[in-house]
Amino acid sequence: MIAGVTYYLSQHPSIVAFRWSHTQSWGSTWSFLVTSVAFYLIVSVMTHLFLCLLVRRGKPVSLGPIPALHSLMMSVVSAIIFAGILLSTAAEIKETRWFWRRTKTPFQWLLCFPLGTRPSGRVFFWSYIFYLSRFLHMFRTIFSIFKTRKLTFFHLFNNSILTIMSFIWLEFSQSFQVLAILFTTLVYSAVYGYRFWTAIGLRSACFPFVLNCQIVLLSCNLVCHIGVLTLHFMKGGCNGIGAWVLNSVLNGVILLLFLKFYVQSRRKKFGRNGEIGKDKDL
Repeated sequence: MIAGVTYYLSQHPSIVAFRWSHTQSWGSTWSFLVTSVAFYLIVSVMTHLFLCLLVRRGKPVSLGPIPALHSLMMSVVSAIIFAGILLSTAAEIKETRWFWRRTKTPFQWLLCFPLGTRPSGRVFFWSYIFYLSRFLHMFRTIFSIFKTRKLTFFHLFNNSILTIMSFIWLEFSQSFQVLAILFTTLVYSAVYGYRFWTAIGLRSACFPFVLNCQIVLLSCNLVCHIGVLTLHFMKGGCNGIGAWVLNSVLNGVILLLFLKFYVQSRRKKFGRNGEIGKDKDL
């Protein structure tokens, strides 16, 4: 069974022979990216306005089991991507270590791709699958609008930027993306599993589980970004450093917006009853 899972997640010919191409990979063009993100923003805003006109303000609209099923699906998809890129990374390091072992350790390779790295092979296959999964993640915004009747700038900005960044990872073979995907999918599998758990009526955690997971994820990303910058100057350069700079700036904006959101949510909860309440959707 283990051999079969390893084969289908890291040794299958379609995974090994993958190549990011504007002509062969679905959704790989800049025009598709811009159009899809714009469509996401328009649909989200229109849904919010439509509900404001037709449904009494503040009244949640039930979607039945759909959000719970979506959470279950996203948890499973995230777990598969995590396992796939973990096995693929191990195989890629084993097969290519001869090329860079004199200048890098395996962990340094995860942070800093050698100059000239092309977006092909196992690791980039799972990076592509992660990019596609970002579009499934966008449905969470629609569910949140129906449930909370609110549409926040942070929610729209966060989902849009993360989709754009995952595209840039592939387009420029950006360093650090392997660890970023590992951290993100591990957290997402836990967060969406927790959302499914609570959606079917089971007991929720006694602390803000989703917010704490988000803090852990942002903290890990921050530490890794410092590691990339250090290796870039000490090891002769990392591939896709220009895209990494843009990625760092966008991550910084997301971090600031998240901290603002976190502080405001804590103030509201402590101000209302002096206790920490349930998680808000991010």
